[in-house]
Amino acid sequence: MTDHTTGRTTGNTTPPALQPPRIPEADPQDNRRQVLYWRLLARLFDPEEQSTLESASLAVVEDIGLPSALLDPQASVDSIVQRHPDLAAEFDGLMTPDPDLASDLDSEGADARDRAAEVRRAALVSKVLLNVFASGSGTVTAGQLARWQSDAGWLERALGCVPGELRGGRPGGGAAGAGVSPTGSGGRYTSPDLGRLIPEIGPELATIEADLVKRMHLREVLADSGLASRLTPSMSLIEQLLRDKNNLSGVALANAKDLIRRFVDEVAEVLRTQVEKATVGPLDRSVPPKRVFRNLDLDRTIWKNLTNWSPEEERLYVDRLYYRHTARKTTPQRLIVVVDQSGSMVDSMVNCTILASIFAGLPKVDVHLIAYDTQALDLTPWVHDPFETLLRTNLGGGTDGTVAMALAQPKIAEPRNTVVVWISDFYEWQTEPLFQSMVAIHRSGAKFIPVGSVTSSGRGSVNPWFRDRFKDLGTPVLSGHIRKLVDELKTFLA
Repeated sequence: MTDHTTGRTTGNTTPPALQPPRIPEADPQDNRRQVLYWRLLARLFDPEEQSTLESASLAVVEDIGLPSALLDPQASVDSIVQRHPDLAAEFDGLMTPDPDLASDLDSEGADARDRAAEVRRAALVSKVLLNVFASGSGTVTAGQLARWQSDAGWLERALGCVPGELRGGRPGGGAAGAGVSPTGSGGRYTSPDLGRLIPEIGPELATIEADLVKRMHLREVLADSGLASRLTPSMSLIEQLLRDKNNLSGVALANAKDLIRRFVDEVAEVLRTQVEKATVGPLDRSVPPKRVFRNLDLDRTIWKNLTNWSPEEERLYVDRLYYRHTARKTTPQRLIVVVDQSGSMVDSMVNCTILASIFAGLPKVDVHLIAYDTQALDLTPWVHDPFETLLRTNLGGGTDGTVAMALAQPKIAEPRNTVVVWISDFYEWQTEPLFQSMVAIHRSGAKFIPVGSVTSSGRGSVNPWFRDRFKDLGTPVLSGHIRKLVDELKTFLA
């Protein structure tokens, strides 16, 4: 074509056809990895085999040189590692971010990934997750529990933690600190944020373990000291031990007592810290300060001796030391704890027994402990030892608070210096007589604290009839986390 204004010949001005963008073909390794993860999801939600996914996964695993036992739900990680020792190193830290991969992604993008290595990683991760989280249903044998505990330990190792660390509620420092999320181009690769994930996995593992213990013959586990020592003490486990303790003997009873004591010591350590956070009573300045180094008031000593400063020598001469007062005014207080030991209040029973022993160790606090269901038991002689106290409880079904009131009322010698803590869901047989007795305690001048629950989770149910009447009386039911009761008691005893 000729341009008549310039005389120049121009090319064809028809625009070329638009070319569709090039869609890259799916990488075969990505397809393999997806097959493995689809099989994992299918087996987690349905224990029945999906033949297509199973055969495809088997082909992938064998092609990359991994043992086919990785796809056997009955094979533990231990058994696989015993036959293939080289895999042990691959399972350690398997699910923690790879710093080398992160640096490659930052510099070269997603195409720099070793997709073959990711397929291998997917096969190993699937094995660990499936063995731990597909816990099945029905009766559990001691061997099955032991296998699950071993597999859970491999999962913890894969997350960079010590086996047993997550189930004990203490996230591993190494993995938690490695919570980076390298992301490739297009967001095609993201490592989990383990700093957020690990604290959430720990309680879930403990819940699964507690469910497995419920589904098995506990006495069989307790009879095996090695297996019993690997149990993680939890409230659900302690409840079963307390219910079955009268049927245990020998090695089984000794192992049960050891588990109860371990749990008591762990809870007591937490509660003791909460109790000791606040001081008790105002300073008593009528008592001379104890002249020891830890009581030395250094700031006041310097201030009072400034007149002895020597400018020439640049030295302060101290002719008198000043000490802080640490003695506190305390009035002897009586704390009466009445605990409903019926089956629905096991959590509160354990917590309050431990809490009573801690307050019993404070100076000038006289603690009495009463447990009841349809009968009442005065546990005061053992209040300093929550372990022995719990062994003397007898978890029942019904509740009759009037029998506990008959033991509690005679203990109120000086109402103004007495606090009565009554822990129950208040589903009582004799509601009106019991409530009138509680009103009498409140009007006598004693501090009456009705408590609906003092659990670790803060959940609990309270009889609405009692709840409304306690509110009208001006003593609303305290219900929630055990810290609330600790704060109430510290305020009264101060």
